[in-house]
Amino acid sequence: MTAIAVHQFAQCITCHAWSPDHSMVAFCPNNNEVHIYKSLQDNWERVHVLQKHDQLISGIDWSVRSNRIVTASHDRNSYVWNLEGSEWVPTLVILRLNRAALCVQWSPKENKFAVGSGAKTVCICYYEQENNWWVSKLIRKRHDSSVTNVAWHPNNLLLATTSTDGKCRIFSTFIKGVDTKDSRAGTFSDSKFGELIVQLDLSFSWAFGVKWSPSGNTLAYAGHNSMIYFVDEVGPSPLAQNVAFRDLPLRDILFVSERMVIGVGFDCHPMAFAADERGIWSFVRFLGERKTASGSKYGSQFSEAFGKLYGQPRQGVGNDSVESSRLRGCVHENCINCIVPLKEPGVSTIKRFSTSGLDGKVVIWDLEGQDDLSQYL
Repeated sequence: MTAIAVHQFAQCITCHAWSPDHSMVAFCPNNNEVHIYKSLQDNWERVHVLQKHDQLISGIDWSVRSNRIVTASHDRNSYVWNLEGSEWVPTLVILRLNRAALCVQWSPKENKFAVGSGAKTVCICYYEQENNWWVSKLIRKRHDSSVTNVAWHPNNLLLATTSTDGKCRIFSTFIKGVDTKDSRAGTFSDSKFGELIVQLDLSFSWAFGVKWSPSGNTLAYAGHNSMIYFVDEVGPSPLAQNVAFRDLPLRDILFVSERMVIGVGFDCHPMAFAADERGIWSFVRFLGERKTASGSKYGSQFSEAFGKLYGQPRQGVGNDSVESSRLRGCVHENCINCIVPLKEPGVSTIKRFSTSGLDGKVVIWDLEGQDDLSQYL
């Protein structure tokens, strides 16, 4: 097993984030509150409850440098929380949305954050020093449906989005007075705010969970059709490949290195995908699955149902068992909807990460000691 810690915090968790030193975790227990727990030796103690939103909180991100928390909610609002003394003080961000805010993420330099929404809109928010408030610039009329996820490129300028219209898009977020011209390097140095750099039409279903690799050379995102897509050389002629798997769809993904991605979703188990020396991506294995005497791999409830529908035996082609996720001895007992890195300063490779899901658990995973995966880290 690679799960080193399992914490049952609530009946259901919609999203979570860690403090810069990983001593505290903030999560939404499927309501309009943010609960912050602090680690005290072997126990966790609730130290703060952030109450300002009116509806379900759908996104949380905790900045590493400035120790600020940003939240987004179905009430169409976003708040930036600053720790003043022993209290978290909220500052309202005017998003100008007429639908729910669905996701939020700080930029690498933490001078901006992006909010995806059900209004087919992305809000790029930044701080105005003169007026002492947070304002937003909107990327409109680019998406045909809800924006499900956002991901910042390491250069702090490009933003990737996924949507329920099945497309992944990349935009420029250059804001005069916030970003410096020196940072506008690379192929897209002349792009203006909101300019569509590239639109990827690889998925014919809802798209979720987009992320950049640590170098920014590779982009990956998941489709609701049980496929994950990898794109190199993002631009006018991107190089794309997809990996189809027989298990349930993914909801979120994370690059732990240039050559390995961890995906989480409806199958209750994190899934490892890796690229070989030629750059060909493939599914490696589940994390934390129970091993059997025969060493066979497992499928999903979906696969099991189809096996019964077509009258296939439980030991299918190649002796691959099609037992359900619940029979694998999995750590999570329901859909995993969030994966967060536990990154060490100055290290690009991520060896520890956490997941949370609809079972109310936050699970910390460690890739150390996984001999079959170490070659990809």
